[in-house]
Amino acid sequence: MEGSFKHKLPLPLVLLSFLIHFSGIISINARGLSKQGTLNKNISALLVFGDSTVDSGNNNFVSTAFKSNFQPYGREFPNQIPTGRFTDGRLCTDFIASYVGIKEDVPPYLDPTLSMRELMTGVSFASAGTGYDPLTPTLGNVIPISKQLEYFRDYKKRLESSTGKQRTKAHIKNALFVVSAGTNDFVVNYFALPTRRKSYTVSSYQQFLLQQCKELIQGLWEEGARNILVAGLPPMGCLPTVITLFSSTTTVIDHLQRGCLEQYSSVARDYNRLLQNDLNFMQLSLASHGARIFYLDIYGPLIRMIEEHESFGFVETNVGCCGTGYLESSILCNPTSYVCSDASKYVFWDSIHPTEKTYYNLFKGTFRPIIDVIISN
Repeated sequence: MEGSFKHKLPLPLVLLSFLIHFSGIISINARGLSKQGTLNKNISALLVFGDSTVDSGNNNFVSTAFKSNFQPYGREFPNQIPTGRFTDGRLCTDFIASYVGIKEDVPPYLDPTLSMRELMTGVSFASAGTGYDPLTPTLGNVIPISKQLEYFRDYKKRLESSTGKQRTKAHIKNALFVVSAGTNDFVVNYFALPTRRKSYTVSSYQQFLLQQCKELIQGLWEEGARNILVAGLPPMGCLPTVITLFSSTTTVIDHLQRGCLEQYSSVARDYNRLLQNDLNFMQLSLASHGARIFYLDIYGPLIRMIEEHESFGFVETNVGCCGTGYLESSILCNPTSYVCSDASKYVFWDSIHPTEKTYYNLFKGTFRPIIDVIISN
């Protein structure tokens, strides 16, 4: 099966992928979704782990090329500020926080200016370019998942020094945890590079990543987490950069022929099925101890937006709004890049990450129903 995933592009083009940050698709756009005048009593904070889909700017404080703290990123963010979020506006975690009424934007944990109030209501430990596989973050010198868990332990100590151990324990128990990672592992570390393919079949690599994911969830559980949402993979074969890197040259340059690559999306579907089964098993095992573990379906809503794009008001589904939309992301999407005039017509902002409009549809279809269950119970 490995032979099905060998790149078909000239080496110089493939090398460009090192400058591109691949990530999963899990974000929302939901301005005005916070509950009017009501402070949610069931969720004390939002604590976030993963890759660029939930990194609100931690990479600004890391020596890495995987940054987005420059225009045109942040074009739809309040005051058009490029914060380090890999989109034109807000991430799903920002608007989850807004929806439950705890804050408007989730700041990066590494921001040294954060107040105790900002810390208490939620932060993101995520890092663009990372993955479950410990090898993945080394490719871009970003923050490993294991280090994000260490940062969370440090976070707890900071809260304990301010509010005491018992209050911190209750605070963490009532916090909402969101985990989003995995696409970098497959797209960069497995499909584009040969190292992991030499040691793993697709199936065994899926199992390896699932084990790493479960270890993170177990680590969060041991630190007091009780409400954990874990995102599945997007239809990876539909990411514009995947279409570009792994299609024939003719397909790449012919806009009308560009389409999702089924062999890569099928890997995501298989992984998601296994992930959902593992999460269900963990839920059953830990339910008596108060755990609530939820699977977030990203694949279904996103593939519907692509396949039924007209009903969602989209025009472009296979290129991003920034630059040519074929390969640009991170430093390749910069202040000198061409940018489309109306990003709401695009499913993707750059060649990997969705637009706010796409994020909003994902929020409505996947996040909000689960959050409503947590709030109501």
